[in-house]
Amino acid sequence: MEFYQRSKEDVLEAIDSNEQGLSNEEVELRLKRDGYNEIEDKEKVPTWKLFLETFKDPMVVVLLVAAGVQIVIGEVVESIIIFLVLLINSVISVVQTRKAESSLEALRDMSAPEAKVIRNGIKQTVAAKELVQGDIVFLEAGDYVPADGRVLESGSLKVNEGMLTGESEAVEKSIEAIEGEAALGDRRNMVFSSSLVVYGHGSFVVTGTAEKTEVGKIADMLSTAEQKETPLQRKLNDFSKKLGVGILLLCIVIFAVQAARIWFGGSDADTTTALLDALMFSVAIAVAAIPEALQSIVTIVLSVGTNKMAKQHAIIRKLPAVETLGSTRIICTDKTGTLTQNKMTVTDYFLPFNQHERLPENPDDWNESERLLVHIAALCNDSYINNDGQEIGDPTETALINFANKHAHEYEQLRAVYQRVAEIPFDSDRKLMSTVHNMDGANMMLTKGGPDVMFHRASYVLVGGEEQAMTNDLLERFEEANEAFSNQALRVLAYGYKSLPEEKRDIDREEEHDLVLVGLTAMMDPPREAVYHSIEEAKKAGIRTIMITGDHKTTAQAIGRDIGLMEENDIAVTGQELDAMSEAELDQKLDKISVYARVSPENKIRIVRAWQKKDAVTAMTGDGVNDAPALKQADIGIAMGSGTDVAKDSSAMILTDDNFVSIVNAVQVGRTVFDNIKKAISYLFAGNLGAIIAILYAVAFHLPNPFTALQLLFINLVNDSLPAIALGVEKPEPNVMQKKPRSIDEGIFADGTMKAVLTRGILIGIAVIVSFYIGLSHSDEMGVAMAFTTLILSRTLQTFAARSNTQTAIKIGLFSNKYVIGAVVLGFVLYGITVLPFARDVFNIPPEFGMTDWLIAAGLALGSVILMEIVKVLSHRRG
Repeated sequence: MEFYQRSKEDVLEAIDSNEQGLSNEEVELRLKRDGYNEIEDKEKVPTWKLFLETFKDPMVVVLLVAAGVQIVIGEVVESIIIFLVLLINSVISVVQTRKAESSLEALRDMSAPEAKVIRNGIKQTVAAKELVQGDIVFLEAGDYVPADGRVLESGSLKVNEGMLTGESEAVEKSIEAIEGEAALGDRRNMVFSSSLVVYGHGSFVVTGTAEKTEVGKIADMLSTAEQKETPLQRKLNDFSKKLGVGILLLCIVIFAVQAARIWFGGSDADTTTALLDALMFSVAIAVAAIPEALQSIVTIVLSVGTNKMAKQHAIIRKLPAVETLGSTRIICTDKTGTLTQNKMTVTDYFLPFNQHERLPENPDDWNESERLLVHIAALCNDSYINNDGQEIGDPTETALINFANKHAHEYEQLRAVYQRVAEIPFDSDRKLMSTVHNMDGANMMLTKGGPDVMFHRASYVLVGGEEQAMTNDLLERFEEANEAFSNQALRVLAYGYKSLPEEKRDIDREEEHDLVLVGLTAMMDPPREAVYHSIEEAKKAGIRTIMITGDHKTTAQAIGRDIGLMEENDIAVTGQELDAMSEAELDQKLDKISVYARVSPENKIRIVRAWQKKDAVTAMTGDGVNDAPALKQADIGIAMGSGTDVAKDSSAMILTDDNFVSIVNAVQVGRTVFDNIKKAISYLFAGNLGAIIAILYAVAFHLPNPFTALQLLFINLVNDSLPAIALGVEKPEPNVMQKKPRSIDEGIFADGTMKAVLTRGILIGIAVIVSFYIGLSHSDEMGVAMAFTTLILSRTLQTFAARSNTQTAIKIGLFSNKYVIGAVVLGFVLYGITVLPFARDVFNIPPEFGMTDWLIAAGLALGSVILMEIVKVLSHRRG
């Protein structure tokens, strides 16, 4: 049996303790056995090792080798640039890894520094880390609970356990054993480490310390939860390996062919020099073919996405999360504060035989029953609103004063007119609260409480302003109204009053009988208005929204149905029902479960993993310590801005407004960012493919090399960065939120990207080859100059075609992206430097290369881009 299922005497006996506490000798023995009450550090991977591991990537290895060879043969500048890019990427990776580890440190910081205990029969204060199982600990309002334990005494002890259960309402503790299985939030005879005492006092016996506490279990789950690679990271890593091997083989083949021609061609040129030139050219091909700026471009585009998301209340902590959002299929969201307003609100009321369906706007038009209902709600109430407009008190009571204020009856004015004379505070045993006020010259006891209690204590009912004896018919009407509200998961309170003798000022519990029943109010934490539209928009985008809450099943179901989250055949399950399911059962029912209620941290991780087994990219929201392991396990963890530091440190994204709507808005940005990354990738590889096609054509037909090594490196410098970054800030495609989430198995060249790369690459290659032949008719030098000019101009102009795979640059708006215009203009300016007199020799452009030749090369480049747009239009129409 669990500790909460046993009586307090059984618990004390089971852990060999008593209410006089342990002896100092016994404490020492247990400290040696169990260790200190603190969460231990997990062994970290050394920073230097993390740094070196970032260089395992095959593409990185190829670039390092290429850069090393360039240094040997004297090309130092390009090598230094490559080294700097790789170094920056490695540093960023290490910093992100170290930040992720801070969640465990935040957990350790939450532990209480001291505890009040009884040892050797004497009360004393000790360091919380020295607590052991069996210690008797005393609690007062304002204390943090220093360990898990079974409650021994409770003087209206209330503890806020929101950081573990996700529920903001404090739990009143009792000492009675609980029969059967109970979720964490229902274990009212237990207290848990790091929760906060908000009211009353009490004592407990320690049943668990350190890793054996609920917080300790979460720390363990945090350390073992998997850090998921994003879909883009997986695709880029896979592609990098294949590209690295492919380019190495291509370079080896090209070098081998050229070396064979040098050895067996009978040339009079120096063999060693020729071989070095061939090696240099092969290395240049490797550098030209591998977009070494790709990782940096992806990082920059993701950063642009984070800025856009920040404006929509979503702060990105880990850059890849931007891209992951775009492929999200499942959003597991909390209810309170995310889907709802996190503010209890009176939504309906009941008065027997009342002629008004809603309270009249003018209080002068109210009948006696309506007036008394509002007065009791505001006067039999301890909550208030301070000078800063902050609501102080129980959420249920603040809802009642807002109800009064909303209907033009300021609660402060009511309390000033009808001052409180006496009171009996609310307690959970009798479920009532009563106050006495002088109202219109008579003493009145106003009472509010649970309907089931109020119904049986009422002897009369106020009907039409007159007191009538309670009858079965009247009682049945109240019970039916209460049941109807309860079926909608509304919280119901009943209201009544009793006239007291003029001389009577003090009241006791015996007075709370023979009441006059007035009516009922029904309240709930209502959904945010924009949530309805956002869930519908998410459905259109192929995204399933699932509610995971610590609230009760009935309440969660009602909210789920109201906002459209639950479909006709969907079901809701509790954490206990989930625990009883086998993996096969869960897998079978998973697609139908839209609501999970009264869940534990283990439940949340299990739900996330179940969806991940189905290859569904899963987002998880949360704000408490209990959410941290699931936030870390999810493909993207989304913490609330109002949540705990532990949750934030475990997340990839933080919502500053705690609003579900912001998640859907962020998904749109994420999809746009991924589209833009693919546009940048297709731009880079189409340009590189055009160059490779021209080179392979020249090698195959024994023509001169169409480019020098320096030209290839210069083209790489001009065309590989700014235009690709400019594509990263394109506006969303019109149908971005009508597409289904992409599969995690979908490659980076899927969805038309490979077709675009091949089409544009082939057209660029053809334009370069034609230009090369035109130049060769004059001389080899002219052929190289023409090929170089056509390649650099066609790659630059290709930026316009790369802006969309379905829309032409004219349809998008030729000048709608100022960054593209800037990148193209800068590309032409940089190319213009190469034809200046002092630079021509460096870039192998002969003196006879003039305006006519430039116009021919530019015309071929422009023609290739126009053909790209024509092919795009024809493909789109055919599709």
